[in-house]
Amino acid sequence: MGKAKQIRLDFISKHDADIIIKKYHYSGKVKNNSKINIGVFYNGFCEGALEFGPSNDKRKMIILVKNTKWNEFIELNRFALSDNLPRNSESRCISIAIRMIKKHYPFVRWIISFADACQCGDGTIYRAAGFDLIQVRKNLDLVTKDGVVLHTLAIKTGKGKHDFYNKSKGGSGAKFKPLRGYQIKYIKFLDKSYEKYLTVPILPYSTIKDMGAKMYKGIAAATTA
Repeated sequence: MGKAKQIRLDFISKHDADIIIKKYHYSGKVKNNSKINIGVFYNGFCEGALEFGPSNDKRKMIILVKNTKWNEFIELNRFALSDNLPRNSESRCISIAIRMIKKHYPFVRWIISFADACQCGDGTIYRAAGFDLIQVRKNLDLVTKDGVVLHTLAIKTGKGKHDFYNKSKGGSGAKFKPLRGYQIKYIKFLDKSYEKYLTVPILPYSTIKDMGAKMYKGIAAATTA
């Protein structure tokens, strides 16, 4: 682990976490509803942050694990670190953050997170932290317009996704371009007794490579030197 052991994590304000995320996250965007905000400190400076909170659509997410109450799961909404941090910092930060949540929020049974293999990577850090892979799917949610990446949920079209890109049906998304790639879903059980309630199969990590979804820093593995 080396120098990564010198990293310290502590709870910080939403305001401060947003500043760090905007500075270091590849999207430059924050989630307005994050509730648990953790700063990553190294050599006396805040060099990263993790933001946890409710999923965009909790009703769709909660059914992943039966018998889960409304407040018993959270999503890792944002995670970003500066380049000043040493190797292995990502997995160490996630591991420490999970321990903090288990201690201070004992009612949280599981954490859901997504790897954006359209723009960033396929979730190496989640696999290193022991998250289970539960879905690899082609992207249906991200679009671009004039070089800006947007989420379809943030675009008020009045149309379902089926008609979003269909000009003949008047889909407002006709002026947007789908962002090609994959979205990868991971889950981490803080309460192991809830594993038996998972309603979807756990996939082998090799599924990512088999589906052509392997990516690092926005570059597909096939084109990586």
